This record gives sequence, C-alpha cells and structure tokens, in this order.
Amino acid sequence: MEAFFTAGTCLVGAAFFILLFLLPAAVKLIYQYERGVVFTLGRYSGVRNPGLTIIVPVIQSIRKVDMRLKTADIPRQEVMTRDNIPMLVNAVVYFKVVNPESVIIEIEDHIFAVRQYTQAALRDIIGNSEMDQVLTEREQIAEAIKQIVDAETSGWGVDVEAIKIQEVELPAEMKRAMAKQAEAERERRAMIINSEGELTASEKLSQAAQKLATTPGALHLRTLQTIRDIASDPSEKIVLFLPSDLADVMGSLTGKKSK
Repeated sequence: MEAFFTAGTCLVGAAFFILLFLLPAAVKLIYQYERGVVFTLGRYSGVRNPGLTIIVPVIQSIRKVDMRLKTADIPRQEVMTRDNIPMLVNAVVYFKVVNPESVIIEIEDHIFAVRQYTQAALRDIIGNSEMDQVLTEREQIAEAIKQIVDAETSGWGVDVEAIKIQEVELPAEMKRAMAKQAEAERERRAMIINSEGELTASEKLSQAAQKLATTPGALHLRTLQTIRDIASDPSEKIVLFLPSDLADVMGSLTGKKSK
C-alpha cells in the first residue's frame, strides 16, 4: 500500500511538472492587432483571432502576424529620367497585412520584399518619365507606382495603402539653369505688364487731352489745380506761370498779329 502511494505521488508530481512546463507552450495570448497562424505537424490548419488560444505543444505551432499599418522608407537613389536628367529620389510606402496566412506561407519577409519591389517600380516609372513630369506630377507618378506594387503584393497577402514621393533633388547645374529660366520668365512678364500699363496710360492721356481741348476753361482749372498741388509742398523753387494767350496779348499791344 505504501509503495502504491509512493508511486501515485511520483506520477502526480511528474504530471504537475509536465503541466507546469507545457502550459506556457500550450496557452498563447494574441493581441487585438495580431492574428495567429497555426500549423499542425508542419501543415497550415487555421488562423486564430485575438484573445487566449490553446494549441497542442510539440504537435502544433503558431506564428503571430501584425495587422497594423506599416511604413517602409525607400532609400534615396539616383534615377536617370527619359530626357537624361539624373535626379535623387526617395519615397515612403504605407501598407498593411490583409491575409495573414499568405504572408507566412507565400513569402519569407514581406516588409523587405515590399521595400525592394517598390524601389524597383520607382526606378522604372521615373526612368520612363521626363524631368518636368516628375517635378509637376508627383501624385500621378506615385499612383502609378502604387498600382504596380499593389498588383504584385496582393498575392502575398499585403495591401499597399499609399506611396508618397518625399524628395526630388536635381543636380546643381540644373538648379541654376532652372533659376535662370524662372528669372527670365519673370522679367518677360514684368516687361509685358509694364508695356500694357504704358499703352493704357497713353490712351487715357489722349482721351484726357481731347476732353480738355474741347471743354472751355478746363485747361485753366487744371492749371489752378496744379498750382495748388505745388503750393502744398514747400520747396525753394520759384515757379512763374504765364498765360497761354501771351502771344496774342503782346501782338495787340504792338499792333502785330501772332503767327
């Protein structure tokens, strides 16, 4: 009887130690932003939702997949455009996992793969675009890159949310040439605006001269207004005003008519 009790105690102790070591391996905690991909004897057997889940140790294993939105920086790289202009371009890609089993089964490192594929697509799209198009149509180019990358990564269980081109740097010589071009364009616009102003002013002056010539006394009133404006500004100048019909007055005094 005592031997049986001793054997039973050993079995209970052994079972206790086995449960103590196997329990952490059997009970898994999956967070809300994760999914658990379960394999049974090496074969895919399902996806576990967030919360506590139990697997069979040794027979089953679980791989957790983060379902949150991720970002991957595309390092700055030199790209030659279609019109043979070298430029340095960097971008960032936003993506998330939508199919956890495909991310685990179909590809080894989906983050590295998305980064590399986006880099290749960026070089391809910009290489087939001209410099002016890259500088003025960033959104369209980013959308074209997104469509190429999204079409490939959908089979990996990854959805590309957006791609943003952060910086486009041109060579120093091209920057100087573009600055000169912009300066010349601004000078051209300034000259056009100045010429249009001169034309408008001449037309208005012509209309004013005709109006003053056909209106009796208008020229004298304008002269008086000019005298008032000069008097309001103190200066050391002395201005003498002579009547416009001075020649007629002198001719009447001398008995000669003005020519």
